[in-house]
Amino acid sequence: MGKQKRRKGPAIVALGGGHGLSAILRGLKLYTDDLTAIVTVADDGGGSGMLREDLGMPPPGDIRNCMEALADTESLMQQLLAYRFPDGRLAGQAFGNLLLAALDGVCDSFDQAVARMSEVLAITGRILPVTNANVQLEAIFENGASIRGESKISDAKKEQNCRIHHVRLLPEHTPALPAALEAIARAEVILLGPGSLYTSVIPNLLVDGISETIADSSALKIYVCNIMTQEGETEGMTAQDHVAALLEHGGPRLVDLCLCNSDPIDSQLLERYSAENAEPTQVMECQEVEPLDVNRREVELLGAEVVYRPLLDKDCGYARHSGEKVAQAVVELYEQRADTKIF
Repeated sequence: MGKQKRRKGPAIVALGGGHGLSAILRGLKLYTDDLTAIVTVADDGGGSGMLREDLGMPPPGDIRNCMEALADTESLMQQLLAYRFPDGRLAGQAFGNLLLAALDGVCDSFDQAVARMSEVLAITGRILPVTNANVQLEAIFENGASIRGESKISDAKKEQNCRIHHVRLLPEHTPALPAALEAIARAEVILLGPGSLYTSVIPNLLVDGISETIADSSALKIYVCNIMTQEGETEGMTAQDHVAALLEHGGPRLVDLCLCNSDPIDSQLLERYSAENAEPTQVMECQEVEPLDVNRREVELLGAEVVYRPLLDKDCGYARHSGEKVAQAVVELYEQRADTKIF
């Protein structure tokens, strides 16, 4: 489907971060122009972390990825945004991060810098940081140990050899960007995920006002469940565990549907992931058989209906979501619910 087929579509808000959010944005922009990405600002690793430490600004990396996904510009500009310097003190730093950092320096706030850069790139929809505050993410493990810093959580979890009990933002009671709350309040569809559960999705729910506004919304609320578990974060967790973690951090009424993948995953690809201690969040024996690792009843007891759709990107060489498949499933589910008025 090309740009010429794009239509206004429903008002969709997608909350998350990392590559999961940017992947589905590429698909969603084909189905609607009324699209808002609300992006976590808890990242403190890599080039984003360096700019955050040096300049005291929110991390630009996830924002930049979303801009690349939604940009309607010449390919040269997209290449420039993604270009990483190979040598010297800027080695590994993305040009798009530096451009956003410069705009942050000349604008009154980080969200204004994001808005200005969005204008330059003629993006579809809007991209909003969930907050302008300089926040840190802290993880507390089931054994009582804790670690501060998003980039340190994965290694710390492996060292502790137990599950993450919960995460929190520091400082606590961080105010949400008003525009983010407004976008959620007027949304017809609200998406959580896909993406790292504790470090990309849940941090948005910890910002004051976000969870409450989602809970109060009449929108169709969909959690796009990760296809695979993630080493250093969600090993051994089922879809029920993922939904439970969302509700434990954000409160009730956050999820109407839990959207799970039904595409089979190549056995050789599964072996690669197994070497990294990752496995499918759900496994299909065939299209007619219930997934082995998704306990439908347990998820639905949490208030979320489980739905299955083929969501796998079969061309990327990884067990990742196809942005267009997710977008198609989301729009179809919205239209079905809108027609029957069951949400």
